[in-house]
Amino acid sequence: MNFLRGVMGGQSAGPQHTEAETIQKLCDRVASSTLLDDRRNAVRALKSLSKKYRLEVGIQAMEHLIHVLQTDRSDSEIIGYALDTLYNIISNDEEEEVGKFPSRSEDLGSQFTEIFIKQQENVTLLLSLLEGKWRTSEFDFHVRWPGVKLLTSLLKQLGPQVQQIILVSPMGVSRLMDLLADSREVIRNDGVLLLQALTRSNGAIQKIVAFENAFERLLDIITEEGNSDGGIVVEDCLILLQNLLKNNNSNQNFFKEGSYIQRMKPWFEVGDENSGWSAQKVTNLHLMLQLVRVLVSPTNPPGATSSCQKAMFQCGLLQQLCTILMATGVPADILTETINTVSEVIRGCQVNQDYFASVNAPSNPPRPAIVVLLMSMVNERQPFVLRCAVLYCFQCFLYKNQKGQGEIVSTLLPSTIDAMGNSVSAGQLLCGGLFSTDSLSNWCAAVALAHALQENATQKEQLLRVQLATNIGNPPVSLLQQCTNILSQGSKIQTRVGLLMLLCTWLSNCPIAVTHFLHNSANVPFLTGQIAENLGEEEQLVQGLCALLLGISIYFNDNSLESYMKEKLKQLIEKRIGKENFIEKLGFISKHELYSRASQKPQPNFPSPEYMIFDHEFTKLVKELEGVITKAIYKSSEEDKKEEEVKKTLEQHDSIVTHYKNMIREQDLQLEELKQQVSTLKCQNEQLQTAVTQQVSQIQQHKDQYNLLKVQLGKENQHHGSQSDGAQMNGIQPEEIGRLREEIEELKSKQELLQSQLAEKDSLIENLVSECLKPSASAGDSEKVAELKEELATLKSQLNSQSVEITKLQTEKQELLQKTEAFAKSVPVQGEGETPAAANSTDVEGRLSALLQETKELKNEIKALSEERTAIKEQLDSSNSTIAILQNEKDKLELEITDSKKEQDDLLVLLADQDQKILSLKNKLKDLGHPVEEEDELESGDQEDEDDETEDGGKDQDQGYL
Repeated sequence: MNFLRGVMGGQSAGPQHTEAETIQKLCDRVASSTLLDDRRNAVRALKSLSKKYRLEVGIQAMEHLIHVLQTDRSDSEIIGYALDTLYNIISNDEEEEVGKFPSRSEDLGSQFTEIFIKQQENVTLLLSLLEGKWRTSEFDFHVRWPGVKLLTSLLKQLGPQVQQIILVSPMGVSRLMDLLADSREVIRNDGVLLLQALTRSNGAIQKIVAFENAFERLLDIITEEGNSDGGIVVEDCLILLQNLLKNNNSNQNFFKEGSYIQRMKPWFEVGDENSGWSAQKVTNLHLMLQLVRVLVSPTNPPGATSSCQKAMFQCGLLQQLCTILMATGVPADILTETINTVSEVIRGCQVNQDYFASVNAPSNPPRPAIVVLLMSMVNERQPFVLRCAVLYCFQCFLYKNQKGQGEIVSTLLPSTIDAMGNSVSAGQLLCGGLFSTDSLSNWCAAVALAHALQENATQKEQLLRVQLATNIGNPPVSLLQQCTNILSQGSKIQTRVGLLMLLCTWLSNCPIAVTHFLHNSANVPFLTGQIAENLGEEEQLVQGLCALLLGISIYFNDNSLESYMKEKLKQLIEKRIGKENFIEKLGFISKHELYSRASQKPQPNFPSPEYMIFDHEFTKLVKELEGVITKAIYKSSEEDKKEEEVKKTLEQHDSIVTHYKNMIREQDLQLEELKQQVSTLKCQNEQLQTAVTQQVSQIQQHKDQYNLLKVQLGKENQHHGSQSDGAQMNGIQPEEIGRLREEIEELKSKQELLQSQLAEKDSLIENLVSECLKPSASAGDSEKVAELKEELATLKSQLNSQSVEITKLQTEKQELLQKTEAFAKSVPVQGEGETPAAANSTDVEGRLSALLQETKELKNEIKALSEERTAIKEQLDSSNSTIAILQNEKDKLELEITDSKKEQDDLLVLLADQDQKILSLKNKLKDLGHPVEEEDELESGDQEDEDDETEDGGKDQDQGYL
């Protein structure tokens, strides 16, 4: 308060003295008037004076205005006037402050904000006014809108302090989220601006806002406003979305899991007619592209970035971006940002990189998009930012993409060039840029070609085959030799830096390339001469890169050239340059002012071409090699020999490990094949079980029909029991027929028992199949097979006995039929003389016909049962043959497992010996002062883990056999 009075005292007196008195009187009226109208008029007058006399009103009226907010909450007008007045006091309105003191205005805003939030209850009071659930719609509007503007101004002045107050306030953030659902657009739009200020640089509030369904509401607003064709409201929503997602892994994951990435695709459906690009549309689309980049930024965790990249490909977002990339009439800044966005969407994602390689430009004939982009990169008439974007896109396409690297290098090989004919390839464009007169094209092409070789020894060796035609009549020279020739001609610094970075990347981790480089006798003298000279500051970077290239030629030298062996090169350095001077020149690279800038981000983002010196991936290479080259320079020849021995031993160990891994991989494939065979046998068994089930159901139906016939026949026997003479049928009693039926019933029950036994045998077969296919099958399986064979033999004998019984039953049935027919013939002769006897005879004939029909049906049933018995017997025979086949397969598998176990034991013994040798060699290296790298230790630890797992697996197999 004293500060504010001092500021006011510094202003000119005179007319303001009268205004100060007026303000004082108005404040007294607000404080002392009992009538609401008087207080309302006084607050309205203070509002009208607050813009012009901001300092005076703020000093004298702030306390009274806060009191009005606390006591007069039932009147919307006075609350609205008070909030507007506080807003005029706190906000820094630039239009009103033109010609005054802007810095003093900012101080006033922050000072008044500090006074207001000193009592945290004031912010809580403001939040409760914004909630307004108990007021009418009109009342709510008069209070809510100025309240939103006031809170936004407070956040702009002292954001972190106000954010903390809102964060600890109960339901503080949730109340503000309701603003996005307000039906009045002016409140909703200002609510978006409020949330922008609220979420700026505060991860906790960003998470709360995201989980309050902010993504859904903001995307709905963007859709309602017309996506990229919308107005400034779309821009505000996109800025808020960026605040919520940028550097916030939790919100990014929530955005992806909520399937909100799919809702971004319509943003980029710009259509074919791209002539009507308004300034607002360009701004909106630019922010939309930046939002996509936030989700796939290289600085995000790799897993989160990869999942977002896959989601963008699956929903068609990448395809839509490539459509914009190849469209005509797109503004240059949108095209540049689209290229950068596509770059990060495909970076390190094999699926996306493969799709991008298949994209063609809509030209005649169609050309790959990569070729069209490279044509822009090596064209010096294109804008600088566009060329940088294309270079970044090419780098991202090749990042961790050995397939793409091979395709690019193959376009430089003679066979591919002949096949392509007159069409321009990516490799030809890179070579053209590498040797053009434009230094920026030289640098870009050199860096792009270096990325085609990054961590790919195969392509480094392939690139050695590239031959370039020079003048007519001269023989072709290799690409490696042409690069060194240009270096020796003294071209521009940017060109030489680019070529040296390419050569360093090419020769690192590739002894064959080092040999080719040293084979040219002019290269080493050129490098030593460059390093030894005392040149100006501009040439120091070139000297450092020459020192790095010479150091790579020493460290990765396989001593295949007698004149340029490691020891001779080190002696040459000591004689012509001096080891200390060499190390000092090598340090010029990392000490350069542009080195640290390039090492921060993968994207080549430079303010002007002069700053385009270092590549991000090259800075990683320098960091990796600077220390090892320094140690290699100071090593003696004996230490080099020992190190060579260690390297050879490690290489042998790696080859053994690789062989072992390949063997395990083959065994895994064999196991997969066996699993497939198991699944096939299971399917066959299920089909057999289904057939058996169907037969059982059919037998049950026949049984039911037989029981029904039996009941009906019993009733007829009871009805005609008095006619014993006819029923005896020439001495054949009904008891005999009943006995035959009982025998048939007994045969059916026995057949059902056989059917159940067949099901049990099928289950045993299935278990035996699964056990035979397991590598750890026990020796008791053969006993199970023998038992199963015995049970099958028993089952066959039972079937034979049943067959005899069925034959006997058929014989008895035949005799019964003959007796029945004889009885039928004798009945009419006995009844010729009497009419009642004729009637009786007719009755008996009917009964005999029924009995004959029933006997015939029984005959058919017995025949069907016999056929089913034959089918079951065939199934049992088939099962027996399957068991024999499985037994043979099991024996073969046991032999294979025994051989594999012996081979694994031999490998384990060999690996243990190798580990002992490696450990002793590492101890020797440590004794000699050579630090052992962590990767070697980790690899050794991993191998020991694999050995332990293999031994455990062997133990498990031994236990299985026991």
